[in-house]
Amino acid sequence: MSKLSSTYFRSLRPYFTGRSIQCQRQSICMRPKTVTAPGRRCFTSGARDRAAVGVFTPTAAALFVATGVGLFYYFRYEKQKLLEQRQKELESRSVGRAHVGGPFTLTTHENKPFSDQDLLGKWNFVYFGFTNCPDICPAELDKIGSVMTSLEQDYGTIFQPVFISVDPARDSVSQMKTYLTDFHPHIIGLTGDYATVKTTCKAYRVYFSTPPDADPKDDYLVDHSIYVYLMDPNGQFVEAFGQSSTPDEVVERVKKEISEFEKETGRKV
Repeated sequence: MSKLSSTYFRSLRPYFTGRSIQCQRQSICMRPKTVTAPGRRCFTSGARDRAAVGVFTPTAAALFVATGVGLFYYFRYEKQKLLEQRQKELESRSVGRAHVGGPFTLTTHENKPFSDQDLLGKWNFVYFGFTNCPDICPAELDKIGSVMTSLEQDYGTIFQPVFISVDPARDSVSQMKTYLTDFHPHIIGLTGDYATVKTTCKAYRVYFSTPPDADPKDDYLVDHSIYVYLMDPNGQFVEAFGQSSTPDEVVERVKKEISEFEKETGRKV
């Protein structure tokens, strides 16, 4: 390199040196994810994010509190709605029930006293009929036996089938005992004098045509209501099953009622 060239490049050094420093500074401040401000240092976006996360501003705090309070009242409102709906369902079930049942005292086929208090603590199937019935009563008692067998497999002995005679003139204790040997062993036969039977039938809204002065030696039929009443463990009427109800239908309905009862009381009986 000639002396002239060397002198020329030396004369340009301050210009290039200053430009290089300026570009270097500018490149530092213009790097990706960099924030600059006049008279301030250069900060990377990482430093900015760390600073932002570490600051819980009053506005953010207010929004957080407002959201929490809103959720609290929302869930409390929804819970109250569910409770009110449940209460309405219970009231509807209670209001919709017929007033069936009442106090009575009769005698079992084992010659023991039996009253409405003995219905408490079990699910009861109550049927009114008479031992000289040619076909309907045996069919209904067989149905009760079938239902009992099915339910006892799932729930055990929480059921009590009761057969109340509407023919007290002929259905003595011994007659009831002999008659029930052909049916489910848990069926309890009940009988009594005419006045007591009539009062019991009236409480359960059962019609029967036996005259008060019927002669036990006479051959007569008794016209009567044909329903199997389901009573809950509190002695309250639940449902009445007619002749058209099949054993499977009765079982399914009883299971549903037991489930509802358990939701209401926390127990099956």
